[in-house]
Amino acid sequence: MTTTKAGPRPGAPARGPGGRTGPPSPGTRLRFRPRSRVTGAAVLLLAPFFVLFVLVMVVPIGYAVWLSLFSEQQSGLGFGGTETVFSGLGNYTAALGDPAFREGFVVLLGYCALYIPLMIGGALALALLLDSALARARRFFQLALFLPHAVPGIIAALIWVYLYTPQLSPVVEAMEAGGIGFDFFSPSGALPSVVNIALWEWLGYNMVIFYAALQAVDRSVLEAATVDGAGAWRTAFSIKVPLIRASVVMVALFTVIGSLQLFTEPLILNKGTGSAVTSTWTPNMYAYTAAFERNDYGLAAAASVLLALTAALLSFVVTKLSGGRGRKKTERNEATA
Repeated sequence: MTTTKAGPRPGAPARGPGGRTGPPSPGTRLRFRPRSRVTGAAVLLLAPFFVLFVLVMVVPIGYAVWLSLFSEQQSGLGFGGTETVFSGLGNYTAALGDPAFREGFVVLLGYCALYIPLMIGGALALALLLDSALARARRFFQLALFLPHAVPGIIAALIWVYLYTPQLSPVVEAMEAGGIGFDFFSPSGALPSVVNIALWEWLGYNMVIFYAALQAVDRSVLEAATVDGAGAWRTAFSIKVPLIRASVVMVALFTVIGSLQLFTEPLILNKGTGSAVTSTWTPNMYAYTAAFERNDYGLAAAASVLLALTAALLSFVVTKLSGGRGRKKTERNEATA
């Protein structure tokens, strides 16, 4: 007669050396990876990022802040050379007291009011259209809409200046033939002209981000919504858009920061004949003019620091508002469930 040795019962504690169960005895040596090795690996992997961050971000900002505390003054009665003197917050007071600098922020406010809703709404609408079953030749439209972003900003602005210029532009000629008169360089037309250039450059780029996020949505959720009787509009705005909310917030944040950095398009548009865009039309142009036309580097640095603080404040507000709305919506959904 043969006998078999029963194995360990399911759920029984594992036996240690010598058949013992439970925790290891005090004499048992356990092998753990030293904490110093883990810390050293993390430092080694993160070191390149922090070095680049300090070199390209912290050092330039610190130098700009330092430069903004000094100003150039002529010695004597104005017949001698210039000397650098500590002015404290004098450059900040001069920038905030200059009407041209304050008017630049008014222009930015109008630009953001037009550009941000059109950009986010247009990019989201195009992404939803491409993601729907009604869209055909998706690859072609993705490439066609993304191609303007591959054109450098200066080249794009030059192309649009040509299209805006009377006696040169076929667009203006066609509009005039149809009885539509519009001066793209006038005080009322300059802002929409700049918004149009920026939309042409960045709409396809943000559309690709939204489209990639939509492709990651679980299709079983969409199929369940269709089975429950949800139409295309309800599915798009009640299911798809909430599921890609993180991407929408990210694009909104980057769009706000990019709007405050408006420089290239109005700078090129300023060269147009009879253009209402001045050399201090935006805060960035004000800082550029102060540095390279008036050689007042302290004032330019102060204007740049003020603009950076505004961008940081708006970024915080956008992040805080989006985070608060997301938490409230999650709590509402949990309460409903």
